[in-house]
Amino acid sequence: MAASGKADYPPFALGKPRFDQPEHPSSDKEIKTEYNTSGVDSARTDTNTSTFYGRFRHFLDIIDPRTLFVAESQLKAAVQLLEDYKHGTLPRGISNQQLWEAQKVQQAILHPDTNEKILMPFRMSGYIPFGTPIVVGLLLPQQTLGTTVFWQWLNQSHNACVNYANRNATKPTPVSKFILGYLGAVTSAVSIAVGLNLFIKRANRFNPATRSLIQRFVPFPAVAAANVCNVVLMRHSELEEGISVLDMDGNVIGTSRIAARQALLETAMTRIVLPIPILVLPPIIMSLLEKTWILKGHPRLTLPMHSLVCLAAFGFALPVAISLFPQMSEIETSKLEPEIKLAASSKSVFYNKGL
Repeated sequence: MAASGKADYPPFALGKPRFDQPEHPSSDKEIKTEYNTSGVDSARTDTNTSTFYGRFRHFLDIIDPRTLFVAESQLKAAVQLLEDYKHGTLPRGISNQQLWEAQKVQQAILHPDTNEKILMPFRMSGYIPFGTPIVVGLLLPQQTLGTTVFWQWLNQSHNACVNYANRNATKPTPVSKFILGYLGAVTSAVSIAVGLNLFIKRANRFNPATRSLIQRFVPFPAVAAANVCNVVLMRHSELEEGISVLDMDGNVIGTSRIAARQALLETAMTRIVLPIPILVLPPIIMSLLEKTWILKGHPRLTLPMHSLVCLAAFGFALPVAISLFPQMSEIETSKLEPEIKLAASSKSVFYNKGL
């Protein structure tokens, strides 16, 4: 998914995104040059502009499924290459492209806080390959009560494991909060899905064809509501305690509950936007394809075609949704608590939005 042209590989900067990103704490406004033994010029100008396209390309790299097939020896080589760069002991001839690819591999496989390998199904690069079969199951027509409960449970279980595997692990998270968020998400998803299905089945004004079509859209409100529920329950303590806000140099200047509300709002909006293309577009497309002579004459092709449509929708929706807001978001100091206003010397501060 990542472009391979030389023009797309700027001078390497350890820990920084390769594509145009918003300026964030600890980023330098000026050009800085580090000398290393490879002769690679690591000068780079960080941009003041926040571009959706830059974030989109960045997250395309993050979710690249090719990193799932990286061997253990390749991972060790990538980690060692970055260590050599960090300590200025790179062998000569190492290119910027090799360094960027090494960082991509490390970020895709290892947790940034624990430095431990993330299980393959729960990596961001594995979200689409392992999540697509679940989406196909959610959108299967003629769902029974049992299949509705099963697919909603499996979807929220997968989401919960992805969230936990990619969590901020700098501070220990009580298992009770994870369980509470998981149970809340599963309960809300199953309740809404089952309730809507029962309502549709008992609605006499719908003919069978219309009822079948409407039932295909039931997963969306169930999943969207469950996603929001999951975010609120698992991160509720942030609303009570606040989150750290940082200045341009990455220094913590205080804790803000207002910033926490903004972070949860942005995250919740992302979780609502994400399932729209995944759970709304495939039913529309499949309802049209099922009327064509190909699927009418070859009904066995319906499931493979359905899977391809879901895969395409998932591949489009995920990078778009997570690119809506910067990871390190900016908020005006004037909107925050009085103590933050006094401590801050700039017009705006930053906070980590989270996944």
